[in-house]
Amino acid sequence: MATIVQYSRLGGPDVLEVVEVPTPEVSDGQVLVEVQAIGVNPIDSKLRSGKRPTPPIDAPRRVGSDASGVVLEVGSGVDGWAAGDEVIVQGATGAYASHLVLEPSTLVRKPSVWTWSQAAAVGIPVSTAYQALRSLGVGEGTRLLIHGGTGGVGQAAVQFAVAWGATVFATASPSNHARLAELGAVPLSYGDGLVERVREAAPDGIDVVLDGAGTDEALEGSLDLVTDRSRIGTIVAGARAAELGIRAWSGGARFRSPTRNCGCAPTEFPRRSSSLRRDGSRSRSRSGSRWLAPLPRSASAKKGTPGGRSSSFHDRSEFN
Repeated sequence: MATIVQYSRLGGPDVLEVVEVPTPEVSDGQVLVEVQAIGVNPIDSKLRSGKRPTPPIDAPRRVGSDASGVVLEVGSGVDGWAAGDEVIVQGATGAYASHLVLEPSTLVRKPSVWTWSQAAAVGIPVSTAYQALRSLGVGEGTRLLIHGGTGGVGQAAVQFAVAWGATVFATASPSNHARLAELGAVPLSYGDGLVERVREAAPDGIDVVLDGAGTDEALEGSLDLVTDRSRIGTIVAGARAAELGIRAWSGGARFRSPTRNCGCAPTEFPRRSSSLRRDGSRSRSRSGSRWLAPLPRSASAKKGTPGGRSSSFHDRSEFN
């Protein structure tokens, strides 16, 4: 038997149900994966709660799109994958599950130095950061300001931009400044006087802004700092993007390979992630890596982790 998480009405975490179902069978052109960890993203709760509009519910709905696991079986006609392969899953339907039948296009090989939690956490935050920075034209010599630099997307964006030769300035609370410096950014406190602090830290000006905070202060400050509004983007205030004349993203392009887009080797990825043990306590895992190190943990776990497996909990709004 397999375990899935589903819901039949909109609401808070209490509407989630853990259900046993027959283990899915693989068909031609498909791959069966045993899930080891799931990535929990803001879009999951927005859909479940009704904050993101969806058609009326006429049947139970599955949850989640990111996970990591082990290939158990490969259907005929599938090349490049075999039983025992460790994989990252992105773009699945119903990833909160113990077993998934997937198209090969949803799989990326998991670097051996990554934990299951790190692999499950990389999908939406990292791909959103990559998509936004590439769309904004960040590269060698760019002076980039990131609002919310220690959120999941923010931490990935800092590291991508530094790897591409940009100078990065990022906001966070003072308690998180050491984290930003560790990742290669110039840390700045948000709050009154932000624009003045940015100008003092970046006397040559700011070329690009990526907003992960969505506050009036962040948005209005960005307009003061960057004249070309096509080089200001937000991942949280999309509803105001047209009004302000800036760009917006609600989710990233699929993260196809850990090494394809960042110029990093697999051993240069996450050092630390937060995972949830069966008893609900948190654990930290480390490896000797450098880039795309830790994604933040979320404030609370979502009800109904299948099968007692550890899950990677991360949220754009949570600071590590």
